[in-house]
Amino acid sequence: MDKKNSTLGEFIIENQASFQYSSGELSKLINALRLAAKVVNHEVNKAGLIDILGAAGDTNIQGEDQQKLDVLANEKFIQTLKNREIVCGIASEEEDSFISINSSDERHQNKYVVLIDPLDGSSNIDVNVSVGTIFSIYRRITPVGTPVTLEDFLQPGKNQVAAGYIIYGTSTMLVYTTGHGVNGFTLNPAIGTFYLSHPDMQFPETGKIYSVNEGNYIHFPQGVKDYIKYCQKEEGDRPYTSRYIGSLVSDFHRNMIKGGIYMYPKSSMASNGKLRLLYECNPMAFLAEQANGKASDGHQRILDIQPTELHERVPFFCGSRKMVEKAEEFMK
Repeated sequence: MDKKNSTLGEFIIENQASFQYSSGELSKLINALRLAAKVVNHEVNKAGLIDILGAAGDTNIQGEDQQKLDVLANEKFIQTLKNREIVCGIASEEEDSFISINSSDERHQNKYVVLIDPLDGSSNIDVNVSVGTIFSIYRRITPVGTPVTLEDFLQPGKNQVAAGYIIYGTSTMLVYTTGHGVNGFTLNPAIGTFYLSHPDMQFPETGKIYSVNEGNYIHFPQGVKDYIKYCQKEEGDRPYTSRYIGSLVSDFHRNMIKGGIYMYPKSSMASNGKLRLLYECNPMAFLAEQANGKASDGHQRILDIQPTELHERVPFFCGSRKMVEKAEEFMK
């Protein structure tokens, strides 16, 4: 395993050979995300000082109020990726449609598309609770040299070449995978460098934490209600502890370190659940599987789902393998 004191830049270069397509583009792409993350981190950390809080007075494609910081994070990631000329297309949770990007020679030579949730959990920003960015990278499937199409973005999660998240918390961390395990890097704010702090991250096989918005309990399917009751029952190593931050990145990050299950089921209010398959569930599912965990919609593997639209929602159960399998049993 690489030395813990290696920087993210060094780690990317050292591990470039393990990428399936080792042209250096994927490395440059992760570097661009690292740069944008530092800019957004700076804005998130000063959010309490300046008027960057509150709604921007606009709603996104999902009809949710856009927070000012959402808009800023969205702009920073898109701008950074565009400027570096390393992607041929971007889809963001904050944009109605995907963005096609020309390279300066107008020949559409770039091979990767990025899907991004620029600021996950942003309703927590003004109460000083951790928020995050989630990203997902695919190799395009339409011919290089042509503009990207919707087809390039509507790929099943198993096609991802890289995915990760940035968590803006007590410390800022970038956690990512390229299909060879999961590694976490912590930002040293004094010098602006990410260092490898969490090599080879793994979900414990089982855990004692369940994360679900129990305020929606009455609206959940019976199988989910039964599983929650199972978690609360005094028996064996139970009852489990309930921990729900309401910021997917934070809940996932804690459960990966401590062992647990995160659930956002469908309900009578949201027939497909609330989380977006392309921007949230697929990247988190890829990370979970690379970290010895499991991710499902309650019945099937998340990474096998064929998306049909850009902002599609799915139920989501993710975390320690045995806990997800137990939840699926109750869902049958």
